[in-house]
Amino acid sequence: MNRLATELLDARARRSPKKTAVIDEHMQITFSELQERARRIGSALIARGLEGKPVVVVLEKGIDALAAQLGVLYAGGCYVPIDPVATPTRLAPVCRTLGSPTIVTSTTTRTLLSEAFDAAPTGAIVDVHELASGALDPTALRNAARRTLDTDPAYILFTSGSTGTPKGVVVSHRAIVEFIESFTELFGIDETDVIGNQAPFDFDVSVKDIYSALAVGATLVILPRRLFSAPAELIDALNAHRVTTLTWAVAALCLLTRLHALDYASLPHVRRVLFSGEVMPTRHLAAWLEHLPQAEFVNLYGPTEVTCNCLYHRIDRVRDYAAGIPLGTPFPNHEVLLLDDKSAPVMQAGTVGELYVRSPQLALGYIGDGARTAEAFVQNPLQHRWPETVYRTGDLAELSAAGELFFCGRRDNQIKYQGHRVELEEIDLAFERLPGVTRCRCAFDAARERIYAFFEGEGQATDVAAAAQAALPAHLMPSACIPVNNMPLSKNGKVDRQALLELHAPRRRRKHNHSGV
Repeated sequence: MNRLATELLDARARRSPKKTAVIDEHMQITFSELQERARRIGSALIARGLEGKPVVVVLEKGIDALAAQLGVLYAGGCYVPIDPVATPTRLAPVCRTLGSPTIVTSTTTRTLLSEAFDAAPTGAIVDVHELASGALDPTALRNAARRTLDTDPAYILFTSGSTGTPKGVVVSHRAIVEFIESFTELFGIDETDVIGNQAPFDFDVSVKDIYSALAVGATLVILPRRLFSAPAELIDALNAHRVTTLTWAVAALCLLTRLHALDYASLPHVRRVLFSGEVMPTRHLAAWLEHLPQAEFVNLYGPTEVTCNCLYHRIDRVRDYAAGIPLGTPFPNHEVLLLDDKSAPVMQAGTVGELYVRSPQLALGYIGDGARTAEAFVQNPLQHRWPETVYRTGDLAELSAAGELFFCGRRDNQIKYQGHRVELEEIDLAFERLPGVTRCRCAFDAARERIYAFFEGEGQATDVAAAAQAALPAHLMPSACIPVNNMPLSKNGKVDRQALLELHAPRRRRKHNHSGV
């Protein structure tokens, strides 16, 4: 059976044609209207010779962007979403990798970002409204669907990863459909839900929002970016739309608690909060648990390459999470392996290993990058009798005495410091246990061989440093403890440690020559 992502919308449009499917800042649309708009866009793309091709979508998240992405799927192609805010630095490398692709945008966006478009090696640049106003071609759409396999790419998400060089993660139709079936069943998401979308469409958290809504008939509310700088308005919007489900990045949840937005008003309709992307600081989690006593909270883990998530842990309100939140239980039809440096299973409690994932929902690889694909998508080291690909995450975890896995850093964040191997996340967690600290992220200045701890909270730097000195072994003690008002984020919605270092770390005193330059 061919399992295309577009069939989720087709089935929902047949079953609930008049139900509101999506609400954005400007309009709302029913499932049948969304289907027709997306199919018109697909028809227009096929007429332009783009059947089966990757198409870049540069639009602010909203109904137009969603219809464009689905339209590309109806044309048998795969969509490549790029957030307009990131376009100047992201568009050119993406277009080079894809080979001068067609771009779907709007007149307004193209005008605002004209220099970025001019600098990128693009093919045709077309307006989404022009495509949506074209004629419907059922025959062409039917033929495109017949020629599309569910193992074909549905989307490509470009993620900077640890190297800073964009990697295009290619995800198939089947991976989306199978993951969403498990995701919605595990967490009880159904047609009575209203999903409040936080993530940009080029961040895989949004995949859970979009395709969950299509699969079960929930209403998707696309919360505009500006609301995340206006917490009171954001809370009002969540209540006005009676949002029940938040699948948000940890950084977004921390933003609201840091700004005391939950003190402004209650969120009585929210019944589940699913978070991912980073380790959730326990003090921020405690604030959310206190303010939403009726809601279920779930910690999700999984890189983009495993199609969203592979582990989950339901928060136990009576459990003490001072030691951290476990990564949890594998999703159905997944196995997560913890392997040591010799690729043997970690069996002893207290031992750190690297996480590998077995799943039929793995990404297809990185587009145009066979070398990095081969490094990350590897033969299962535990068996060699037949070809079996597993994903090597680069994430480190520790096995507890209770058999639970606790995230403890990345291979890229493991540094050699004063003769010791150190995971920066280990220091983060230790600081977040200190009084006056609500969140901490450390960064390593390799040139100066110094660790800096950047923290949010009410604590004074001298007090925090003194408490840290008493709590940490000497080789884990940072060179400086620096308070910050907020944490800069990477494109993936995680705290950008390098940006913290560049923004806030003490600068070297510059040497002046005799000319005064």
